[in-house]
Amino acid sequence: MINTNDCHLHHLHLSQIKQKRVAFRTNFLYLLCTKTPLAGIKGPEGDTAVRRIFIALVFVAFLNAPAVRGQAGPVEGGHELQIWTGGGHGINGSQSGDGVWNAGFRYGLILTAPHGPGFLRGRLEYAVDAVPVFLVVQKTNTAYGVGVNPFAFKWALDRHSHVVPYFELGGGTLFTSAKVPEGTSRINFTTSAALGLHFLRSKDNISAEVRYMHISNAGLATPNPGINTIQFRLGFGMFSQKE
Repeated sequence: MINTNDCHLHHLHLSQIKQKRVAFRTNFLYLLCTKTPLAGIKGPEGDTAVRRIFIALVFVAFLNAPAVRGQAGPVEGGHELQIWTGGGHGINGSQSGDGVWNAGFRYGLILTAPHGPGFLRGRLEYAVDAVPVFLVVQKTNTAYGVGVNPFAFKWALDRHSHVVPYFELGGGTLFTSAKVPEGTSRINFTTSAALGLHFLRSKDNISAEVRYMHISNAGLATPNPGINTIQFRLGFGMFSQKE
């Protein structure tokens, strides 16, 4: 016979755990976004705020990871739709203090069925990114820009789980309101490489990645110091399945 008192206590215990988890998330995000310095990282105030917000979003995504349920994921002939945002800063040279934040939309087409040797077996995807928001926080000004990445080639490893690793190469064009870097050009080109993970859910997925991006004007102006950046990107999207 089922003891109703035990059931009541069990549900009460689960409710208390849920309340504690919500309280923990709320307190953590508050401290992260308003009070806590990020591991001693110093930089422009706006750049620091962007990093705090982005890390908070990544934290929320990973807290939700235990609740994900596997789905079919990318398949040959299917499509990927995604919105994403990312941020980071320069890593060397005269532009090492520059901060970068961008956001955009992605459309992708999975070109192949799984193939390749051993653990590298995977699927090739071709994707295009529209980037309506691209900010470069420089020492004396902030450049506001838009961009388009007409090609990105992603290799998603074939894994029978809800976590799909991938790596990617791509490039595009960036147009800004101020010269980037300062004193050079308002038209630049971007090349990038990324390592990331898709966390598949029942109807959608979350992606998190580390991305290296080089920004330069390809000789349109002199000098051409370029900006080498490391960025962290978070995406929310879905894979449509082939009919």
